[in-house]
Amino acid sequence: MNPRLQFSLLFAASFLAASAQADVKLHGLFTDHMVLQRNTAVPVWGWAEEGERVTVEFRGQKVSTTAKDGRWMVKLKKLKAGGPEELKITGKNSITLRDVLVGEVWIASGQSNMEWPMRSTFDATNEIARTANPMVRLYTVPKLKADQPTNNVPSAWLECTPATTPGFSAVAYYFGRDLQKALGVPVGLIHTSWGGSPAEVWMREAALAADPGFKRDILDAYLPQKRQTELAVAAWEAEKAAAAKTGATFNKRKPGGGWKPCELYNGMIAPLIPYAIQGAIWYQGESNAGRAHQYRTLFAEMVRNWRRDWGQGDFTFLQVQLAPFKAIKTEPADSDWAELREAQNLAMKTLPRVGVAVITDVGEVADIHPRKKEPVGARLALAARGIAYGEKIVYSGPAYKKVKFKDGKAIVSFNHVGGGLVARAEPNPDITQNIYDEHGQLVAPLQGFTIAGADGKFFWASTEIQGDQIVVSSPQVPAPVAVRYGWADFPVVNLWNKDGLPASPFRTDDFPMITAPKKPEARK
Repeated sequence: MNPRLQFSLLFAASFLAASAQADVKLHGLFTDHMVLQRNTAVPVWGWAEEGERVTVEFRGQKVSTTAKDGRWMVKLKKLKAGGPEELKITGKNSITLRDVLVGEVWIASGQSNMEWPMRSTFDATNEIARTANPMVRLYTVPKLKADQPTNNVPSAWLECTPATTPGFSAVAYYFGRDLQKALGVPVGLIHTSWGGSPAEVWMREAALAADPGFKRDILDAYLPQKRQTELAVAAWEAEKAAAAKTGATFNKRKPGGGWKPCELYNGMIAPLIPYAIQGAIWYQGESNAGRAHQYRTLFAEMVRNWRRDWGQGDFTFLQVQLAPFKAIKTEPADSDWAELREAQNLAMKTLPRVGVAVITDVGEVADIHPRKKEPVGARLALAARGIAYGEKIVYSGPAYKKVKFKDGKAIVSFNHVGGGLVARAEPNPDITQNIYDEHGQLVAPLQGFTIAGADGKFFWASTEIQGDQIVVSSPQVPAPVAVRYGWADFPVVNLWNKDGLPASPFRTDDFPMITAPKKPEARK
């Protein structure tokens, strides 16, 4: 039997047994060492015998309800940060949760770069040894694919220690560590991610079905893809059996089953709702890069989907921009990864309380999983402080604002310039274009800017920082109409603000995207 199915059946059996005994049962998010969200109404829920009276007690609050259809829920009034304390639930039986904190709760989700554990990161041994912090708590959602939304999760909250962090999300840990230090309150991290997963598997079916394009290209396309996979697997099995009969060597890999839309939302997001949270951090997009044009609307709809279902309004949603990856190109070129980064940025223009952490400085040419996760978590924490908590800090690097073309030059303006624009002079071992003077000192002209005329052909550009603007030009483009910065799979760039944050790649043009759907050819 499939181990995941067996685990699910065992969990379901234990739940049914508990229900049969008429005991009050708590949802799996409510365990010892948990963190409750401060400054908002806090749902507490579970299951009990029909009509059973259930009472929840915490910090002098005593709230009761009656189980209906086997389920009960109460809401605690707004709580101030603090703890640890006990939370008591009473029905025909009594449950006491110990070491409960009140503070900030964040969801951490996405694909492999969010899943990437502390034990596999840069300087892991020393970093893990420093992770002890009783004010940070960790919760990992077990991996589960489901055809329909599930309503429970079998896991437990753990205190952040060198014994519990090695397998936990490194990005989430660094985010929580920095946020806890800055806010001075407990932080709870709920990690729910799966390597290789595309965005559409983290969405509710109704959200995809409501959009004609998503319905056609994602939902309706799944069954034909599934049938093709089944045929491929059947052919693989037949070939394997034939090889076994003849004793021939058989090394072919079994065809993968792919992803079913909505299956991780059903198994790993739906069961968390409506646990009170402050927001979510998201590191995903690699699996959607080939469909970056679609991601421009898909990602925004996923954020809306989560916000609608949680029912907590427009909670803060912070994403990680794709890291540099793949070979460095010596000439300007189109890039699906650049288009995906642009799609990520567009969500900030269409949705409130959405932010992005730019990590153009931590990519690795030959590895899609950069080992340095500390800067990622740190920049997410800065974005949270600025967006979720309203701190008056510089939490973003320079972001494109507008461009003006005059006298054969482009004058580009930026938001989030902080203390000013600067070309960072630090050598990158992955970049062959580092420039040194005759004394061996690194010099730092701005890198990564290209410019084009109406023909859409881009050339490397000369640049000059003038206050909060950058003047871009090239003798090969006497009448420019477009500027791009960092427009590559692996952008070689060095524009930062003086506050220590890198600028986001951008383009000023709307030339056709290479990931845009191809128009069907006219019938002859």
